Amino acid sequence: MDARFDGRTVLVAGLGVSGRAAAQVLADRGAHVVTFDDRAPEADHRDVAAFLAGDGLAEVDLVVASPGLPPHHPLLAAARERGVPAWSEVELAWQVRVPRDGGGGEAAPWLAVTGTNGKTTTVGMLESILRAAGRRAPAVGNVGTPVVLAAVDPQVDVLAVELSSFQLHLTHSMSPQAAAVLNVAPDHLDWHGSLEAYAADKGRIFERTQVACVYNAADPLTAELVREADVVDGAVAVGFTLGTPAVGQVGLVDDVLVDRGFARLRHTHAAELGTLADLAQLAGPDGAVPPHVVRNALAAAALALAHGVDPVHVRDGLRAFAPGAHRIVTVGRVDGVAYVDDSKATNAHAAAASLAAFGEASVVWVAGGLAKGATFDELVRARRDRLRGVVLIGVDRAPLRDALARHAPDVPVIEVAAGETEPVMTRAVQEARRLAAGAPAGVPVTVLLAPASASMDQFASYAARGDAFAAAVRALGADGVSPRDDGPEATP
Repeated sequence: MDARFDGRTVLVAGLGVSGRAAAQVLADRGAHVVTFDDRAPEADHRDVAAFLAGDGLAEVDLVVASPGLPPHHPLLAAARERGVPAWSEVELAWQVRVPRDGGGGEAAPWLAVTGTNGKTTTVGMLESILRAAGRRAPAVGNVGTPVVLAAVDPQVDVLAVELSSFQLHLTHSMSPQAAAVLNVAPDHLDWHGSLEAYAADKGRIFERTQVACVYNAADPLTAELVREADVVDGAVAVGFTLGTPAVGQVGLVDDVLVDRGFARLRHTHAAELGTLADLAQLAGPDGAVPPHVVRNALAAAALALAHGVDPVHVRDGLRAFAPGAHRIVTVGRVDGVAYVDDSKATNAHAAAASLAAFGEASVVWVAGGLAKGATFDELVRARRDRLRGVVLIGVDRAPLRDALARHAPDVPVIEVAAGETEPVMTRAVQEARRLAAGAPAGVPVTVLLAPASASMDQFASYAARGDAFAAAVRALGADGVSPRDDGPEATP
């Protein structure tokens, strides 16, 4: 296949936001588009068994699959058996790119980000830095505009692309200008089948990278993914670290973000990119910027520097970046206790990073939801020192309950099941308030919603879960509540 679709039959499997965008772009290019979605009444086909029994793939030249379809889905399995190519919407986007205005016939380069956690924040920071440098640079992909629509917009200078492992699985030819893997931790193993397969799909983002592969120096697996990648000759590896950076890294010296990966005199000097004060709007209730936020900023800076922006634009972009909703947002204070919404922490790795931002024995943790087959022993073992009490919600309370019993037996745990007359989050916040009230005078306490689980068991999305938390805090008579809207649950 190539980017010429006139007269070809393309099956778009999945009519979510990206699927509808793919169908639109394909139709505009003369393709005969057939659709499949077992939950969309307007789809041409809704029953996969009937579609395959009727040899529906016989006339199909290409399948463009939703990230929601796992590799073992019968439709994708049948396509593999028949030799029908299967692409992600991201692969389609790469194939249909158009020259950008004033670009000398070249399409807009891509700066791509993946990782178990931190993708959305990093891409938002990257977009802000690029805009500070005067670039027309939307954040697209797993957040915001579908990448296939941005790829056919000639008004775009550069794309800040958030990519999930789902999207990368069926992406074969993308060649980003620079790419980053922020971290890799067990998540969505029910979709991928194993941690090894999940990590391999994350690592696909480095393939054919042109300028720089950005990795987490504290996560050896991300460095290994760089070493295994087949990149364009001349591409370099640039690590980010919270310590003093070595040559080939960006990092932190005291409270200053510095570059020794791209600076002209990097072998002897570090170029200043900004300070922690430039991230003050992202600080937690204690005024400190959480470590994982600093890592995200360094990764975004490295990607922007690979594109050629100046250090001053990194500083200005980080200063201008507004924190996203449901990501360590203080939604109110009651009786001196801060209530923090980090509903975006939908897996154990994200919850561990969130808890790490607080002091010992200072957190009443509201956790639980849809566990997706995950276990929580490592999370509880690593963060038990932060816990003053725990309130468990969700249908999959047992894995967290058991991990707490094994590794934090002295921490009080209250379980809240959905009631008939009172919303689960209202009851959870009331129980959390009671646990927080037992702290000695003068000891700072935070009630933290960092569920370590997906939301779809009891809420429409992580955003709806966070909004319910903020509403319950407001019902307590909190000061300074600032609930905000956000998008649908992100993919990994």
